[in-house]
Amino acid sequence: MIDVGALRTAIGRVEDPEIRRSLEELNMLRDVDVSDDGSVRVLVALTIPGCPLKDKLTEDVTAAAQTVAGVVAVSVEFTSMTDEERANLMTDVRGDAGSEISLARPGSKTRIIAVSSGKGGVGKSSVTTNLAVALAAQGNTVGVMDADVWGFSIPRMLGVDRPPTVVEETLFPPEAHGVKAMSMDFFVPDDQAVIWRGPMLHKALEQFLADVHWDDPDYLLIDMPPGTGDISISISQFLPMAQALIVTTPQITAQRVAKRAGLMALKVKQDIIGVVENMSWFTGDDGKKYPIFGEGGGAALAAELDVPLLGQVPLVPEVRAGADAGEPIAVAAPDSEVARAFAAIADEIIERKPRLRSHPQLVIN
Repeated sequence: MIDVGALRTAIGRVEDPEIRRSLEELNMLRDVDVSDDGSVRVLVALTIPGCPLKDKLTEDVTAAAQTVAGVVAVSVEFTSMTDEERANLMTDVRGDAGSEISLARPGSKTRIIAVSSGKGGVGKSSVTTNLAVALAAQGNTVGVMDADVWGFSIPRMLGVDRPPTVVEETLFPPEAHGVKAMSMDFFVPDDQAVIWRGPMLHKALEQFLADVHWDDPDYLLIDMPPGTGDISISISQFLPMAQALIVTTPQITAQRVAKRAGLMALKVKQDIIGVVENMSWFTGDDGKKYPIFGEGGGAALAAELDVPLLGQVPLVPEVRAGADAGEPIAVAAPDSEVARAFAAIADEIIERKPRLRSHPQLVIN
């Protein structure tokens, strides 16, 4: 004889894979019917018809039901919430945040890190992606906002295979490798370019912050565009408590340009966590390290900005291959030299907590 109460409790504990709360808490578990032959029928109310993670929910509900003694077969069926139920749900989930950027509230637990560089081509996005995965691997909740509106690449590098789900004008970011992601890549066809100026960029970033349900992650990494333009200023206004992480290569020319990103952070009173030197060397089959892009750029930049050099990341073809395939090297080869470098940088970031201070006032002369 199946214990119906235990069965409902087990199924009710299953989390909605997007909202990350239990079915019971979200009032999504509607019916649990048990037959004499041990078959179970479960009815779940989805937030929207055609939920992209319905198969995942079916698997999780089935697995939960099968933990109860006597269950022989499980059938999971779906209905959809009414407009009123959906509106009430989103009020419960988002609280009183409304269109406010909750991540910018004083006391928010989320550490926001803007990953910046002075120029393109230094591997800033691959650093952001692999660092996010490394932080998630240590048990942190992590999101990545792709603020490189013109050169977005984060979803591809993370291996995200679906767009965000929209419920009551709130976007739920898709997740891969334990990292949630939001990007213009979800909204721009492959054969179109983003040709926007300041006000439109400002509004897009505001929506990515206010209309996306990030759910207060431990870390939000922002993949910044290269340079010190409109987007950098907007992020400083929206997220005055954000910290900066500067990426450069060993090449002195790259280091000199990256310095400007650091000076921009100082100008808007952002803490600079430190510098990451990417593509530091290539290790040949002979075991020797070859500094293809020169040496010393990361250390020189860190010294000029008076911040620590958090780590050096070797140059290996697997990083490029992983980015193209949506398998960050921190996932594809967790014991590799590069993955260990990112894990060490993640450790440094975790240790270097931000200073406690009031929100700065942005002043641009």
